[in-house]
Order: sequence, then C-alpha cells, then structure tokens
Amino acid sequence: MAEKEKLIEVKNLKVSFGTGKNEFVAVQDVNFDIYKGETFSLVGESGSGKTTIGRTILRINPASDGEIYFKGQKINGKISKELDKEVIRKCQMIFQDPMASLNERAKVDYIVSEGLINHHLYKNEAEREEKVQRALREVGLLPEFASRFPHEFSGGQRQRIGIARALVMEPEFIVADEPISALDVSIRAQVLNLLNHLKINRDLTYLFISHDLSVVRFISDRIAVIHKGRIVELAESEELFLHPLHPYTKALLSAVPQPDPEMEKQKKLFVYNPSIHDYSVDKPVWEEILEGHFIYGNQKELDQYRQELKKA
Repeated sequence: MAEKEKLIEVKNLKVSFGTGKNEFVAVQDVNFDIYKGETFSLVGESGSGKTTIGRTILRINPASDGEIYFKGQKINGKISKELDKEVIRKCQMIFQDPMASLNERAKVDYIVSEGLINHHLYKNEAEREEKVQRALREVGLLPEFASRFPHEFSGGQRQRIGIARALVMEPEFIVADEPISALDVSIRAQVLNLLNHLKINRDLTYLFISHDLSVVRFISDRIAVIHKGRIVELAESEELFLHPLHPYTKALLSAVPQPDPEMEKQKKLFVYNPSIHDYSVDKPVWEEILEGHFIYGNQKELDQYRQELKKA
C-alpha cells in the first residue's frame, strides 16, 4: 500500500492562556496527523479544546509548546512572510456561526472576495468578479446574490456564503468548526453533502470539529475524541463506532439518539466519571493498541482494552 501523504502533522501540542498562577491549559500533549484528501474529525463536549486546536493550526491562536507542520514545513511560531502567506491562502476556516462570522455591513461580493483583495489574487476586476461568481455557484447560490447583504439570507444560505469565502482562496485544507450546529436540522444534511461534494471535486482535506457523533460518522474517515484538552482515543470512523474502548468515548456514543423509538427506550446511558482513572503511580501514555487505533491510558488500562478487543 502506498504511503499516505501527511498534509498536517501536530506533535505534542500545548495551548495555554494567561501566565503564572493564572495560566489555563486549554490543550495538552495532542498528537495526530491529517492525511491529504481525508476528513479528520475532532469530537468532544463544549470547552474540550476542539476549536482551540483548529484555530492554533491556522495560526489564529499561538501554540505554547509543540510543533505543527503543513506539508512538512513547521508553521507555528515565527515563520517567513512567504510561508505565512501560503498558510493563509492554502488553509481556510468555515466558522460555527454564519451570522456572527459575516460582516453585516458588507455586500456578499466583498465578503467572498476579501481574501482575494488582501492578497492581490486577481489580475483585474473582471477576474475578481468571475472568481466570486464561480465560488457562489459552486456552493449552490445564484451569482446575483453578490449584490445583497448577509441579513437578507437564511442561516443555511449564510453558511454557504461562508463556505464560498473559504473556497475562493483555492485552499487545500479547511478547518470546519461545527459548520452545521447553528443550522436547522433540515438544512444540515444539505450542507454536509455540499462539503463532501466539494472535498471530492476540489481535492480538499478537512479538519471537521463537532460535538455530535452521529454527524461525524457520516462525514469522517478518522475520528479523534477529545476530553478536557487531551485526545483520549483516535481510530477510523467505523472502528471507533464498532469498538469504542475509552470510557469517555463510550459515554459519548451512548448519548447518540437512536432513530428507532423501541431501541431508544431500551438504551442505557453511560456517564463518564474521570475518577475511575488512577494515574498516581502507573502513568498514562498515548499508544497504538491496534493498527490505526490509538488510546490514552496506563499499562493496566491498556491491558484491559486489549482484552476487550480480543473478545470483540
């Protein structure tokens, strides 16, 4: 099998805010790779550090420690102007709230082309207009929408404008930060299908951030589960759903609603209690327990997880 190309590498990442006694560690010792052409998902509760990781990869938040690589080049800390420009162009973000992330006073034409204008990525006005209209068409919006303001659109349409704004830069990597959580349920599937369609047509790679495991199963190739700033389990999408090992992953999966009312009634909710881990002497490690299936635990727990896998 050909070696997959690593587009993003995150090594021992730590992100903290404040200093000294007031230091708050938001992300601790995070390691993962994102391969070209895949959708890699980060799943966890609100406040677990998912968005912080996404924003740190895109250089919005500074990393306190560790390294982030894009196509083999280190992109955190001080980097050259040329590399900074390349990261801004090739790595884009789709934000959670389509209302708050669009400038209410600007027309759609300016919102979508702001990146092009800032980085002079067009020869003349006609080319800029053509790029904006192509991006709007690609996300299922009419080119004449360019002359309107964001408040004239529904939530789903506004999120499509946000996606067009990212696409117009012709990125290779997109951080999609809970891109559907602010949308009506009926619109969510449309936006997910659009993201999947664009991934194939544009050869895109996604970091998809969500708290909803049912959504993540539909769109992801691999899933990392994060709890309080630390990744506790990482596996291919189906593997994680079939053989969840970490108690926190099991708790998240037990909360996923079942479409069948009878199954929903019989379902047992599993509540995660962090105090079950005794890390006082036997210290936890991040280990590959099965090919492609990583888990955070101490030697005693790892042995238990291996036993579980044998029984499965």
